[in-house]
Amino acid sequence: MPYRHTENVARRLAARHDAILAAAREAASEGGMAALQIAPVAGRAGIATGTVYRYFPAKADLVGALAGALAEREIAALTTAAAAAPGPLSALAAALATFAARTLARRRLAYALIAEPVEPAIEAARAPYRRALAREFERLIHAALAGGHLPDQDAALSAAVLVGALIEGTAGPLAPAPADAAAARAQVQALTLLALRTLGVVDARARGLVVQTKVAVG
Repeated sequence: MPYRHTENVARRLAARHDAILAAAREAASEGGMAALQIAPVAGRAGIATGTVYRYFPAKADLVGALAGALAEREIAALTTAAAAAPGPLSALAAALATFAARTLARRRLAYALIAEPVEPAIEAARAPYRRALAREFERLIHAALAGGHLPDQDAALSAAVLVGALIEGTAGPLAPAPADAAAARAQVQALTLLALRTLGVVDARARGLVVQTKVAVG
């Protein structure tokens, strides 16, 4: 009986934690980091503000937990897309297109997690999200380099550039908001092509990879 009681408590605590993060994600998706405040998040989650503070004593703690959870989700999506591709260069193209499509569909949230101007404590809390994405692209670039599919380059630097370029092209202040699914698909393809060219893939090969990469948009 004591074991079952402990198990039930742990399940309730985990469910409450997940509810808080879900509410935080909704808030950031609608209003960016400025909307990610403890009291409003508690209201969205239907939980007392004091209870949220027990899980996350400060906004930076909440941002860090949200960034970590979303990083896991994005890396899983990129890994799945890459694993389904026939080779290392196709895997890289699939991951690039998947990231662009997912970011375009969640523009406000992506901008909040990577590029929105914030105070130093919040920047430090959300930085692992950007680093996790860059590491995944670096891994895929290394695989393509090992197979002789890319010209020699600094994989870590190239990965960092790709993350920045894809964010600016999908969620940055100057990025166009696609009018419909067709426009969104064209934007994702254009960004994937740009990224492949940046890595040194010759134009004809890059265009072929973009055409063969099928990514759901929206």
